[in-house]
Amino acid sequence: MMQKNFTFTDYHKLDDALPELWEALQQKVSRMTEQIGDKSPHVAPRDTGIYDNMSIDWWTSGFWPGMLWIMYDMTGETRYKDAAWAWDERMERKMIEKNRFHHDVGFQFLPTSVIKYKLTQDPDARRRGLAAANFLAGRFNIAGQYLRAWNTTENKNSWNHENTGWSIVDSALNISILFWAAEEIKDPRFSHIAKAHADTVVKHFIRDDGSVNHVVNFDPLTGEYIESIGGQGASSDSAWSRGAAWALHGMANTYRYTGDVKYLQAAQRVAHFFLAMLPEDYVSHWDFRANETLEGEPRDTSAASCTASGLIEIANSLPENQGRPYREAAKRILLSLTQNYGTWDRPEHEGILLEGTGNKPTGTNIDVSLIYGDYFYLEAIVKLLGWKNRIF
Repeated sequence: MMQKNFTFTDYHKLDDALPELWEALQQKVSRMTEQIGDKSPHVAPRDTGIYDNMSIDWWTSGFWPGMLWIMYDMTGETRYKDAAWAWDERMERKMIEKNRFHHDVGFQFLPTSVIKYKLTQDPDARRRGLAAANFLAGRFNIAGQYLRAWNTTENKNSWNHENTGWSIVDSALNISILFWAAEEIKDPRFSHIAKAHADTVVKHFIRDDGSVNHVVNFDPLTGEYIESIGGQGASSDSAWSRGAAWALHGMANTYRYTGDVKYLQAAQRVAHFFLAMLPEDYVSHWDFRANETLEGEPRDTSAASCTASGLIEIANSLPENQGRPYREAAKRILLSLTQNYGTWDRPEHEGILLEGTGNKPTGTNIDVSLIYGDYFYLEAIVKLLGWKNRIF
């Protein structure tokens, strides 16, 4: 594909920019396919623009192949399918070795095995997706009605060493693999667990004002709620923006699978808080309560892109006139990401969005490209273009 320079500064509405943006994304992801190759990317620093290469069991390993599958579905170009095909097989091999798989297997196997099966009917992909759902279901604590976060580490100095009672808001989006498994094999056990965890998210993670706890600690024996832990937010009572994105998108998906309006209402509550807290350019700071003015605090484009995709889910779940404000809000976020945070003028840069924030409290991965930010940006754009085979 001939290199073309894309600038989106003259557009005032995303709808007007979509044809050119889709052309730009095809060019960008095509180039990323050559640049990234078999790497399992997580972070690309702003200065180098080169994505790292994480272990295949790292929680972000599904997002890049997920982008490839989306591109295959949207374009029919087999090179994307060929590049994506082996990822779930690689992860399955890691499953039988010492590994770090945990609550994020939904992030890993939904955009690899599950979408691969949906698009190709490959029986091994189906088997791997169901195995991942089984794995996630096995992390369910019956007493506390939650999916356990992370694994016990051997490092007693680690901040999350004693975490058998911990649950994490990220799992609100991972439970989509349980709903898929329940539908695929007509076994409601999986959806029972997913709904029970979703109920816990609504009760203990989403606050009355729509802000969200990141980590909640339960007594693993009795299931009793103990406390909220700050996690990647500024504090235990702050408002980490990506946590809100996980909850919003996850609860919107849970409504899509269950039809239970309480989950849609929970997603809307988070959405209203998120949108009310946005700065003038509609791209969220990393934590809405990092300080009183947020002056000098970094943005998190990954929170913005995931939220935009979740807002589209909310819009799709409502009558047209009620859903329009959510869809238009998503478009405003996406237009700002496109105009102000894209790498369209940097063909050597392997990411799409700049100014992602990975973990501000630890000073890790600030003002970087994050592969999940890129994934949800692409996911949101193709939803607006009519993509139907969504997996989250």
